[in-house]
Amino acid sequence: MKVLVTAKLPDEAVRKLILAGCDVDGHGEVRPMNREELLARVEGAEGLLCTITDRIDREVFDKAPGLRVAANYGVGFDHIDVAEAGRRGILVTNTPDVLTDATADLAFALILAVARRVVEGDRRTRSGQFRFWAPLHFLGTEVSGKTLGIVGFGRIGKAVARRARGFDMQVLYTARKPLEKREEERLGVRFAPLEELLAQSDFVSLHVPLTPQTRHLIGARELSLMKPSAFLINTARGPVVDEKALVETLRGGGIRGAGLDVYENEPELTPGLADLQNVVLLPHVGSATVETRTRMAEMAVENLLEGLAGRRPPHCLNWEEVKGKR
Repeated sequence: MKVLVTAKLPDEAVRKLILAGCDVDGHGEVRPMNREELLARVEGAEGLLCTITDRIDREVFDKAPGLRVAANYGVGFDHIDVAEAGRRGILVTNTPDVLTDATADLAFALILAVARRVVEGDRRTRSGQFRFWAPLHFLGTEVSGKTLGIVGFGRIGKAVARRARGFDMQVLYTARKPLEKREEERLGVRFAPLEELLAQSDFVSLHVPLTPQTRHLIGARELSLMKPSAFLINTARGPVVDEKALVETLRGGGIRGAGLDVYENEPELTPGLADLQNVVLLPHVGSATVETRTRMAEMAVENLLEGLAGRRPPHCLNWEEVKGKR
């Protein structure tokens, strides 16, 4: 069985595919596989192990009529046409849960970095601008005791809420369905509609998937509801935020700052974003720990092998639709 792996993975993960009898066509470079390579090399593949940088659509499926499983290395799957895959009998899988703590850690790292001007201070110190200490010099904002608003309260949102308890923060959350009161009390959180959450929070952290309903969930109007002293944190998906509106809001002092790990037109930045001193910009590293990325590879391989063997993969997105077509 030919398997195309579009990203460089840990050797052990690739070895497991080979030992299972797969003919592995692996991408040996750190950079993502480009579109032309993907379309050329997917021909004849029964299995595909892809990442969030690969657009897996009808054109890819047409090139690989024998494709049976598309195993995504990542949680988000908005880059995969899951509906079309289902119509063609192709299983689609992802790697949930494993990156929860790493992403929650990073969200809190961004909260602390923007509040205490960590990156800006590092730049100043390296450039020789640290020449004195003074009571009113380089002031930031305290995190402890402030109000944190969490938009999207799945596994990662809840993990961020647990971390906030260590900083004695008041935590508001919004989700499609409020938790039961006992669960809210256990986590120390309170449900609030989005508008109320935006208006009351000192930090707003985004943790929703990218769907047609969440695209530009945070736009000019929503940003205008936030406190001028508030910060926006995005470790979810870039298009959840209208980046142009964010740049204008930050320029005009509508909010105090932002911490971003994802971007609307990734890896491109909206003009003006990189020029702002009150923004911390990271290169999509929410899950980038050795432990998490290794486990993601293991899960993607496990999903792929189970699907190729005709069994239900542990983390399948469309099993009910596809199982009758196999």
